[in-house]
Amino acid sequence: MSKFFDDTMQGLLQAIEIENENIPLTERNGMPAPTFYVSSDDKELVDRLIEIRKKENISQSELAKMTGNTQQAISRLEKKNHSPSLQTFCSILDALGYGLVIEKKAAI
Repeated sequence: MSKFFDDTMQGLLQAIEIENENIPLTERNGMPAPTFYVSSDDKELVDRLIEIRKKENISQSELAKMTGNTQQAISRLEKKNHSPSLQTFCSILDALGYGLVIEKKAAI
């Protein structure tokens, strides 16, 4: 399949999960129009991404080149000043040799 198709499918699946309220959204104040973002576990995911990058002994600059980003963008992400899109997050994981897995939660 093409990258465009894969990215579109990822976006649609995420939109369905947001619509079904499986992914909570938080409103970002101070924006000219209503703006929402996913706020749940992104900090923990970024911490894990940093851990992987350091374990693999890859610098921010090297990771930026591997993913087509700038070192500054990787730095902002790691400082948690910016939440990456799902596409960006997955491309970084892919460059590090990892993938994202979705699994059903255990019944309570």
